[in-house]
Amino acid sequence: MFHSVADAAGQVLVGGFAGKELPFDLSQALGRGEMGGVILFKRNLGTLEEVATLIRSIRAACRDREFAPWIAVDQEGGRVARLGPPLLRLPPMRALGDRDDADLTERAGRILGQSLATLGFNCNFAPVLDVDTNPQNPVIGDRAFSSDPHRVATHGIAFAKGLGSAGILACGKHFPGHGDTDLDSHLALPRLPHAMERLEEVELVPFRKAIGHVPTLMTAHVVFDAIDPSVPATLSRAVITDLLRTRMGYKGVIVSDDLEMKAVRDHWGIPDSALRAIDAGCDTLLVCSDMAALAETREHLTRTGERDSTFRAKLLRAATRNAELLRSIPAGAAPGRDFMEQIRSPEVVELEAELGTAGPPMA
Repeated sequence: MFHSVADAAGQVLVGGFAGKELPFDLSQALGRGEMGGVILFKRNLGTLEEVATLIRSIRAACRDREFAPWIAVDQEGGRVARLGPPLLRLPPMRALGDRDDADLTERAGRILGQSLATLGFNCNFAPVLDVDTNPQNPVIGDRAFSSDPHRVATHGIAFAKGLGSAGILACGKHFPGHGDTDLDSHLALPRLPHAMERLEEVELVPFRKAIGHVPTLMTAHVVFDAIDPSVPATLSRAVITDLLRTRMGYKGVIVSDDLEMKAVRDHWGIPDSALRAIDAGCDTLLVCSDMAALAETREHLTRTGERDSTFRAKLLRAATRNAELLRSIPAGAAPGRDFMEQIRSPEVVELEAELGTAGPPMA
């Protein structure tokens, strides 16, 4: 499937970039298979017409590849929504958890997924499966469905099912749980001292229940003392391979959170964090803005894979999981010229009215 270690190293990397147009060098890198796909942020996403044009260019750059690239976004709802109106506006996931209507949550995921698919996306890094147990948490809060782990599981699975029914890959995050931290891993390295019994009763419940229902899971840049006190989950074989793969039986694709976040970058650097993440058992690595760092990381993974057969096997396995997942979903298409009619369909308008999100953009 992959002709070289370099091809495999490119496939596991998903990158971000600045601007609302696809840079020429990035277009070339995508076409050559030097990266597995892109993640888009607000900095890339202007009007929906501009978004549609950008995604057409991404798909055109990859037209000679054997399978689609990752075209991903964080569109959770509430404060984490990279795409604004007139796309479907969802409230924070806590609002859906509070209503506790799993059918409504699934419908929200499905209608959002249809809108994302219409624009040409194939992955939404949502839902959050963290349990909201710490009011002082600076980064999760109302992004979580509930402080009840079983309710989080119910609604996370429902939302993922809705996305999947529209051809969008869902991603449960942040394994094994970011809900009880009091630090933001974008800025620092959080640590949770909880015993394993507590993790089994709270943090792990939604992830365990989601196995078999969510095609990808994203890791947390959090140290869990009871599992591996030496490194954050993203870089820990004890967390990723021993716990998630072996004990919990997860067979989907494991995605690292952004390796540019200070929780890992400030301690291990981006290229070495990437190597450690693959060694731990991750399959897909996010480098969300620094294209030079992504290129350096690809070279680091390639060189290591060429001289170390054990690492090479892990890298090839990770790249193959990526490829198999991307082959398994609808190929998708660039946005059609009449996509706005689908974006503001009667079903979208009705759901916004039901959820109370119609009208001016949410703050």
